[in-house]
Parts: sequence; structure tokens; C-alpha cells
Amino acid sequence: MKESHSCQSSCRIMMDKSKVMSDYSKCSSGRSRWRQTAAAIIANLSGIAGGMLSAWTAPIIPQLSKVTTPVGTQPITESEISWLGSVTGLTSLIALLFYAVAVKRIGNRIMAWAIAISAASSWLLIYFAENFYYLVVARGLAGFVCGITFSMVPVYVCEIADDSIRGQLGSFLSFGFNLGTLASFILGAKLSYHAFALCGLVVPIAFIIGFIFLPESPMHLLRRGRIDRATSSLMWLRNNDKTTVDYELMQLERQLTNSIGKSAGLKDLFRDRGTFMALIISVTLFAGQHTSGYAILFSYTTTIFEKAKCSVDPDLASIIIAVIQIVGSWTSTLTIERLGRRKLVIIACMGMIISHFGFGTFLALQAHNYDLSSVSWLPLATMSIFALAFCAGLGPLTSTVASEIFSADIVSLGLSVSLSTEFISNFLTTLVFPSMSATFGMHVSFFVLALFTGFTLVITFFLLPETKGRSKLDIFEELNGKTRKPQFMAVPLNEESVEKNEFMHQAIECNGLPA
Repeated sequence: MKESHSCQSSCRIMMDKSKVMSDYSKCSSGRSRWRQTAAAIIANLSGIAGGMLSAWTAPIIPQLSKVTTPVGTQPITESEISWLGSVTGLTSLIALLFYAVAVKRIGNRIMAWAIAISAASSWLLIYFAENFYYLVVARGLAGFVCGITFSMVPVYVCEIADDSIRGQLGSFLSFGFNLGTLASFILGAKLSYHAFALCGLVVPIAFIIGFIFLPESPMHLLRRGRIDRATSSLMWLRNNDKTTVDYELMQLERQLTNSIGKSAGLKDLFRDRGTFMALIISVTLFAGQHTSGYAILFSYTTTIFEKAKCSVDPDLASIIIAVIQIVGSWTSTLTIERLGRRKLVIIACMGMIISHFGFGTFLALQAHNYDLSSVSWLPLATMSIFALAFCAGLGPLTSTVASEIFSADIVSLGLSVSLSTEFISNFLTTLVFPSMSATFGMHVSFFVLALFTGFTLVITFFLLPETKGRSKLDIFEELNGKTRKPQFMAVPLNEESVEKNEFMHQAIECNGLPA
């Protein structure tokens, strides 16, 4: 029997797992993945939009603090600056709640419209701002953009991507966010206040125009019982490779069959060992992003370099750090499918710990009046190591790993809960850092950051499995302490059958959707 016929028939009968994977690999080895990559790039334009909005305050607050402020008639106060920084965290939490409640019913397309409209509205409010309150609303919308983006995009990319490139495409979000950050630093330094706002409008417009042409996630369509549309979506994403689509529909069906009858609520995050382990790992990684000091570096870059008496101009140092973040993100994209998620996160945490101890030691010696003029470049060097390590490891891989380790029926809720801890830790670290540094010295703050990063490293080392190139079902069953059964039966959902109609009816009922 020919190989192609063997692969086709293997999607319709009871089979050995190794046989399936062998045939599947042969059938998919020559498949072009440019469509998946293009879809991931378009989806991650929202990351660029979020990065630009988040970093907007860094170059603009100095302008708002001047007597010749571009908004209103009075310079912005310290209290108002604090509000502009903190309101984004609050609206991000609102966005997470909205996503968790609405995503299964409205899908990714409407979520994309919510991102684009919120981002465009934010830039328009900035452009037409007449007083501080315009800016507060604009910053609130910016937080909403980031909350939806970091909830929706990792799940969408994970659900459309082939297992072999899922991690690589998942790392695009961090790369896009850092690219947006760099764009804001450069545009804010070179353009006027109003010209900067007009440039910011370009990205959300490009994002929604591109997203209109992308297919909906096959998993979302299956949840709603739309088998034919799910098949069409996979056919486009897999370059019309029918054999591959047969196999992947079978895998998606098995994931959903395991979740039929389950209505995901907060208590379900503790329903079994695998889900609880996924929650611990996800919360640790998301919270660890900010307890490692990223939000602090992002928010207080110029201040940190000024207090450290760095030999490089603080504004130039900020741009250098932003460029290094881009390099780190691209490094992650190139290495994630070679080294794997686990190794990259562990290496990144070790690099950040070394960076924090190095910078903390420098600041401690400086506080004791040691002459450090010969190593005045050290603050920039240590912060560069931190930026490179974070953006090559913990930054991009957190969302990727979190979207891989939760089962299909609860991934949206799990991500939303985990992301809420990220935004809370963001708020707390940026709030506590200035007062702790003023009371105990900035060196103590960096030693504490090193300690927290060490905690993230320990959890990662002992709990996080390698997810590179593995199906979500494999990953979840390892977390659950189970061994995969070598054989299973599946229904060929892309052909008319009684089983297909029964599955569609079950999917519609369990999701509470109209028939």
C-alpha cells in the first residue's frame, strides 16, 4: 500500500501513536508554513501597537513637565504622572475579565476590532488632548489594548500554528512589543507631540486591515460546532494539505471530546493535578516577569541611569536598552525551537540574577563613596545583560508556555488569571520600587529583585516540562502524571458522517450556543 494512502487511512481507524506520528511527519515534511507565519505576523501587529502605547510616557512626560507643555496650560504634576502610569494596570485587569467572559462567544475577530478601535481612540485622544483627563482616558484605553493583546494573541497563534513552529511564532509577540517600544523612544525623541500621535495611528489601522483576511481559529470554530468552517480554516493554514488537516482535526476533536460537558470556572483551575500544575507554572512565570524587574527598568530607565551616574547619556542609554530588547527577542525567535522553552527560561533567569547582583553591588559600593569612575559604564552593561536575558527568555516564552500547558477548555481562563497576576505584580513593583530605594537604597531593591528571580528559577527548574514540538495533549498528560495510551479512535470531522453530526451537536450544547 502506498505511503500516502497509509497516511490518509490512518486518520480513520484505530491506530498506534508512533505510526500516526511517523506518517504525519512524512506527509507534512514538505508543507510550506508561510501562511501560518504571515498570520502570526499580522496578529502580532497588535503587540507593536501595545508597545508603542505603553512606552509613550517615557519620551513624552518630559515634554508635559515643561512650562511649554503641549497639553493644557500648566506642566503636569508628579501625582498626575503617577496616574498616567498606574491607570493602564487597572484597565488591563478589566480587559482580562472581558476576554475571559466573552472570548468563547465572540471569537478572535471581534477581539481584534476591540484592540484596533481602542488603540486608534487612544492615539486620537492624545492628539486632541486639551487637559490631563484626556490623557488619563487615553492611557486607560492603552491598558485595555495590552490586556486583550496579551490574552488573545498567544492563544490564537498557538491554535493556528503547527507544533514544530508553535514556539517560534509565539515569540513574535514579545518581539513586536519591544519593536513598538523602540519605535516610541525614537519617534518621541525626533517628532513633535502631535506628529508622534499621528504616526501611532498607523499600526492599529494596518493591524485590523490585515486581520480581516485571516481565518478564525479552528479550535474556536470547533467549539461552536462549525466543523466545515474549521476544516476550511485548517486547509488555508496548512496550504491545502488534506492529509494533514485530517490528522489535526482528529487531534482537535480529541481535545474537545475530553472537555465536553465541562464549563470552565475558577474552581476548574484546581480540578486535577495537570491543571493545577499548569496554573502554578503560569502564575509564577507571569508574576516573575515583573518581580524580576522588567516593569521597573521599563518605567524608570532614565532615573536609574541618572542615579547610577552612568557615563552614557540617560536618553541614549534608554534607546540602547530598547535596541538590545529587540536583539533579545529576535534571539528567542531563532533559538526557541532548537534549545526549547525550558532551557531558555532557565538561562534567562540565571542571566537576570547575575545582572541584578552586579548592578546592586555597583550601587552598594557607590553608596559607600567608592570611586567607580573607571567602571562608570557598568550600569549600562548590567542593564543590557538583563534586557537581553529577559527578552530572549522569560519575556517571550511566558505567554507561549502558558498557552501550551492548559487544556483546550480552560486555556482562556487560565491565561486571564495568570495575566492578572502579571498586571498586579507590575503595579506593585513599580509602586514599591521608588519608596524602597529611597528608604533602604537602590542597591537593596536590586538584591531583592535577584531574590525573586531566583524563586522563578527554582519553580521553572522543578516544575516546567519541555513543551518544544509536542502536542498540547502530550504536555497536559505529563503534567497530570499520566502515560499516553498508544491507541485511540477518532472521528474524521471533515467528512459527512453520523459521528460528525453528533459531535457538532455536543459542541453546540456544551458551549450554550444556539443550534
